[in-house]
Amino acid sequence: MDLEAHLADLVRQGDPDRFIATLYAPQQCRRALLALYAFALEVGSVRDRVREPMAGEFRLQWWRDIIEAGGEAGQGSPVAEGLLAAMAAHDLPSQPLLDLLDARIFDLYDDPMPSRNDLEGYCGETSSTIFQLAALILDPAAARGTADLSGHAGCAHAIAALASSLPRQLARGQCFIPLDILAAVGTGPQALVERSDADAATRAVAAFAALGHEHLEAFRQQARTMPVQLRPAFLPVAMTKVYLDKVTARPDTALAGIAGVSPLRRHWRLLRHAMRGWT
Repeated sequence: MDLEAHLADLVRQGDPDRFIATLYAPQQCRRALLALYAFALEVGSVRDRVREPMAGEFRLQWWRDIIEAGGEAGQGSPVAEGLLAAMAAHDLPSQPLLDLLDARIFDLYDDPMPSRNDLEGYCGETSSTIFQLAALILDPAAARGTADLSGHAGCAHAIAALASSLPRQLARGQCFIPLDILAAVGTGPQALVERSDADAATRAVAAFAALGHEHLEAFRQQARTMPVQLRPAFLPVAMTKVYLDKVTARPDTALAGIAGVSPLRRHWRLLRHAMRGWT
């Protein structure tokens, strides 16, 4: 299996929204996009693949060393090889990727998310960065004015993903809903983890989803004037509304798991936004 096929298989399995979105990108950009998305998947799942936080920190440090060394440092790892090739071919900056790795250290521990501002900063470094770099791969000139757009896209996308994965987080004693949001609805992270107050948990999930909708609406307002060549980078946001709507409609069931989206609905929605944008 060649490198692009290997990366495509990883992204297809781990992030089908982005895999389909990549099919709408120019052929010459697809390998770089797949490498970027495969990297995001790998570092985003470190917590799930290690038993101790220190092992996760070592893995993230390995990635830092690879990115800082550049060149042929990633030989032996298809994802690293693909990422370094993408950085070289599209002149991608390394600092956002290093900042992403630093932010992912938070995933390894069970510390509470202090505030909405801290959550937005975390989403910016872990999720918005991927949207911004994908835009740079597609069109560097057009991407220069999309920092704010990427910021809202990343927050909406990440919050939708976090809200949809609450059962897995809580099962391991972790809670990404910020303390100030929890306090506003009369609960705390321990009560959420222990599921000791169902009504408060429902209010917390609803407030969390509302924050995602807030960023999604801000994204939609700005996306109306998005250059058409950048659409493939932001297409995954089209699915964000679906996930947030599911949480908003039944916040009481979010702690038990959110039902998935059918492949047909995913393909149709991404096709629609690829053709029409967010007008």
